[in-house]
Amino acid sequence: MDRSKNKDRKIFYKTNFLIGNIFYETLGFKDGIKYFRVNVNDILKDSLLLDVNNNNFNKKFLIQNYLRLGSSYHKLKERELLKDKELLKKYRDSTLYFYGKIIDINELSDDFSEEKAKVYSNLSAFYINDSLYDLAEKFANKSISIHKLKNDKVNQAAALGNLASIYLIQEDYKLAKKTYLEGLALIRNDNSAKAIRFKASLYANLSWSMYKLKDYKAYEFQEMSYDIKDGLRDTEFRGIVKKINAEYDVDTVKKLVLKEAENKRLKNQRIFLAIVISAFVIILSLLFWVNVYKLRQKNFGLQLSQTQLLQHQNIEKIRSESQVRILNATIDGKESERKQIAETLHDSVSALLSSANLHLQATRSQLNGEIPIEIDKTQEIITEASQKIRDLSHTLVSSVLLKFGLKYAIKDMADKYSNSQIKIDTRIGETRRYEQNFEIKVYNIIQEFVNNILKHSKAEKAMIHLNEADSKLYLRISDDGIGFDKNKIINKDGLGLNQIEARIQMMKGDFLIDSTLKNGTVIKVVLPILEKEAINLV
Repeated sequence: MDRSKNKDRKIFYKTNFLIGNIFYETLGFKDGIKYFRVNVNDILKDSLLLDVNNNNFNKKFLIQNYLRLGSSYHKLKERELLKDKELLKKYRDSTLYFYGKIIDINELSDDFSEEKAKVYSNLSAFYINDSLYDLAEKFANKSISIHKLKNDKVNQAAALGNLASIYLIQEDYKLAKKTYLEGLALIRNDNSAKAIRFKASLYANLSWSMYKLKDYKAYEFQEMSYDIKDGLRDTEFRGIVKKINAEYDVDTVKKLVLKEAENKRLKNQRIFLAIVISAFVIILSLLFWVNVYKLRQKNFGLQLSQTQLLQHQNIEKIRSESQVRILNATIDGKESERKQIAETLHDSVSALLSSANLHLQATRSQLNGEIPIEIDKTQEIITEASQKIRDLSHTLVSSVLLKFGLKYAIKDMADKYSNSQIKIDTRIGETRRYEQNFEIKVYNIIQEFVNNILKHSKAEKAMIHLNEADSKLYLRISDDGIGFDKNKIINKDGLGLNQIEARIQMMKGDFLIDSTLKNGTVIKVVLPILEKEAINLV
């Protein structure tokens, strides 16, 4: 009888873990946490599963639930960019608590070393995001040591990627490049889905390291990264479904999921009925007061004034919307024209100057005796003109933006604008390449805000946050400057806020400024993402 109950409890726990894992893989972290917590609480209290014979099963399964809980809170912390600070602290503390549960286990046998290595790797990424690079490096090396001992090359490569990212952030580009190449060497011939995903990340970061070292083979690695990522999107979800069908009783899980869906449906139905009843009461009340209002409207002159006021408001609304459209059409035209000029300068004029320089170089080699000074001066003029054209092209449209995307263009902007008077830092989460015009618009918005900080804020520090979540880009720009009274400045054109707000409205985004005198400024922008158009290959 005890064995039968024990078996039933195991099935219950495994089913809970499976449902929680489905939510985790589909980014439903909050729902997944409920199932992992039920497992942890029940296993610790369940006397049937705490017997000596099943001790190894208990500990292994308990560790797996701890790992999923820690990872879920970790993911929620990374996504909590523009929201509640208390909630952010809760996610951070919960992440460290559940990771700590696994680290506190004394055994380092083959049964538990894999989970410990994953925790060390996750903690490395955790402390990178918190800018605690010494701790991040310590845990990355611990993870590498365990994976190396187990000859787990795929996870060892991932841990080396975390270590290299620390060096990249600290601008030790040579060491970062060496470490990324070491990770790629381990999985170069491994074509598993997991290895391919890590290759894409390693190639992307390696390309940026090489770009900063002025090794322009970086573009090749960047293209390799994009090709790998595009191929992964369809295969990853199919792999999850295949794994679930292979390892678990899918019919049982379907019943449980359907039961939960039915409970949610009934709950939503009750809420809907309550809303309908409330709405009916409100409508009756509104009808009553409308009748009372109509009875009181006996003065024709008052009605006429209200009609005229409404017409005036509609005209003002139409005029405002027209001005916004005209303003955005003007900005779009300028951006398109700047892009065309930049491409012409870079692709045509710059190439012609380079060709002329090569012809002069060939002429020098054919001349016998003293080279005419006019040739030297001509080459110097061509070189200077080429440099000015490159600078002008970059001023019109950032070449880093066109080649590498928003993430690295924003980092490049922060590097260029930082000086002895102000330090601009960036914290950029999970981002990717988007539709090019969308990237240019977002970049120009950020650049306009940064220009305002440089011109008006008198700040010593500024921070640019950018993250993607729920098909939206979340942007937060803050500084420690003198701030301003937004009620006085919002209707003026001095800071360009009207133009920026109009652009964000046309992109169907949200825009908020929080600033007071002597307390700095925080700017928050949320923009729906415009995706790249898919290219169908024959």
